[in-house]
Amino acid sequence: MAAPRRVDVLVPSAASWDRVGEAAKGESTRVARTQPESRRSIAMDSNHQSNYKLSKTEKKFLRKQIKARHTLLRHEGIETVSCATQSLIVANGGLGNRVSRNQLLPVLEKCGLVDALLMPPNKPYSFVRYKTVEESKKAYDTLNGKEIVDDLGQKIILYLNFVEKAQWKELGLQALPPGLMVIEDIISSEDEKMLLESVNWTEDTDNQNFQKSLKHRRVKHFGYEFHYENNHVDKDKPLPGGLPDICDSILEKWLKEGFIKHKHDQLTVNQYEPGHGIPAHVDTHSAFEDEIVSLSLGSEIVMDFKHPDGVTVPVMLPCRSLLVMTGESRYLWTHGITPRKFDTVQASRGHKSGIITGDVEDLTLSKRGIRTSFTFRKVRQTPCNCSYPLVCDSQMKETSTSFPESDKEASQLEQEYVHQVYEEIARHFSSTRHTPWPHIVEFLKALPSGSLVADIGCGNGKYLGINKELYMIGCDRSQNLVDICREKHYQAFVCDALAVPIRSGSCDACISIAVIHHFATAERRVAALQELVRLLRPGGKALIYVWAMEQEYNNNKSKYLRENRISQEKKEEISNDTSVQELLVKQMPDVGNQDSAPSVPSINDFQDRGYNSRKVTNSKLPIHTNRTSFHSQDLLVPWHLKENPGKGKSIEPFGPLGSHDPGPVFHRYYHVFCEGEMEAACQTLSNISILQSYYDQGNWCVILQKV
Repeated sequence: MAAPRRVDVLVPSAASWDRVGEAAKGESTRVARTQPESRRSIAMDSNHQSNYKLSKTEKKFLRKQIKARHTLLRHEGIETVSCATQSLIVANGGLGNRVSRNQLLPVLEKCGLVDALLMPPNKPYSFVRYKTVEESKKAYDTLNGKEIVDDLGQKIILYLNFVEKAQWKELGLQALPPGLMVIEDIISSEDEKMLLESVNWTEDTDNQNFQKSLKHRRVKHFGYEFHYENNHVDKDKPLPGGLPDICDSILEKWLKEGFIKHKHDQLTVNQYEPGHGIPAHVDTHSAFEDEIVSLSLGSEIVMDFKHPDGVTVPVMLPCRSLLVMTGESRYLWTHGITPRKFDTVQASRGHKSGIITGDVEDLTLSKRGIRTSFTFRKVRQTPCNCSYPLVCDSQMKETSTSFPESDKEASQLEQEYVHQVYEEIARHFSSTRHTPWPHIVEFLKALPSGSLVADIGCGNGKYLGINKELYMIGCDRSQNLVDICREKHYQAFVCDALAVPIRSGSCDACISIAVIHHFATAERRVAALQELVRLLRPGGKALIYVWAMEQEYNNNKSKYLRENRISQEKKEEISNDTSVQELLVKQMPDVGNQDSAPSVPSINDFQDRGYNSRKVTNSKLPIHTNRTSFHSQDLLVPWHLKENPGKGKSIEPFGPLGSHDPGPVFHRYYHVFCEGEMEAACQTLSNISILQSYYDQGNWCVILQKV
């Protein structure tokens, strides 16, 4: 993969807005403005004073502009400046807010000659650089507070602020996943019409090929039915009629011309409305042969391919193009379509196939239409013997790991699928855990100077040095992780979180971050909580984080689902459908204080509602697919180990495309918590009160106090 390219962008600055902020809060402070007839220039010149008093409308505008600035700084690290520059940031004028380049550029050009318009992918803002400062000032005065209509007809208000130059780090050029090929214009428009007409979506349901109603699309099967409940086909029960005649003739032509190597015998037809998609997946190895091909009809689409190490490659599939997946791209990479109504595409490439790069000077939006895909496969009659045995259902030994039925079994499971795994992956794991989470930092920095704090399950010691005014000590079950802490000159030792060798009542605070979800039974999880409470003095507080079952909460996907790990330095993405102003006002839900404690469900409620992990029809622990939603509370999560870096040696999150060695894969046991489950577990303790409970980027979090 090529090295990242830097693009000069207008960067938002840090300015003095004290007077404006007071006025925006409704105080009587008077603020100067350069043009008394225009509210849009109020915020620019705060160095001069006049007797002008802001109206309610002007105050409202200022509040929203200040919110936009604060949100950009808080979520994106972008600072705005008070002095006029050639560069502006346009909040709400971004691809993530469904504002396309063709829509925004003419608006900006009315104020002067635009030198560059940079539109980062999935962001609700853009950068514009004018030829002169005067033109930039004109845009600031004219367009601030301007209302435009996005591509869905919804009104959006633009908020502009000056920025200095910034560096927008782009991703280098990528290669298609090995074994992937896209062939454009594989059929004529006449053939496309005949293929679409060959599918009868309204036929009688007695027909064995009748459409299935899935959550996000319509689907029909020919040759063999694909069973979504087990992701397989019944090889002994072919559907009558085989493939449509027109498909047979087209396949014969492709075979003759060398585009495919099999005469496929199974066809799945999917129809996607705008906004629909399909989850990331790998077609079952044991069900189909190596080659899988998909013909796109109707609307173009961007399909995302993801390697197990997190590398994602978005690929444009034009209308009437054929996608061919063989080898690594078929067996190892997942493919899926994100449910949305617009795709981010290259403005200069038109409707051509290929990778969607991160060139912010050449990105725009493409509105989706109805797309129909014809996916052809050949049913496999013998077990798969591909080169990827670690992810192949034919070659993988069936896991004998089951839900524990006793404390002894739970301890054995944790030893094999937690303790031993972290000893093996410690160096690689540590190389990916370097950025402290903001709310945990906030908790530690709010503690009184001189407090004694225990980090139970401290890992590589990420939080041990956050607040130099505290006396912090860490412990972890992994000797190798504790060794890393000691290399950093932190105080840490090895122990079990169920039996911490620290005197009772000696700690002012404790933190337990991403630890308790590794205990395999409800009883052991409660015991871990009780051990935390034992360490606290009366009045002491504990902060607990566990992984959440709900990786999509309040219509927002967690960072775990959205994160593109191509660049560890990129900031957390803002949700595509969230405006800058909406982001600012979102607060952590405070659902657990002393007054509301009786409303917290008991742990028995979770058992009654079917959340008890032991009450399952299949006792085997499922293996989770990384970066996807959870479908079971108790599961094994794969860790794809990279080359073990030596002491002090950093590691890249992934190697160059085309050189993907699957490497050893370890599985870690997790119990992911449902909403309310952690509070319910805490309520079983007799000597605590819950001060706060909240959701933080895919985790359920509790702050409790010993009473």
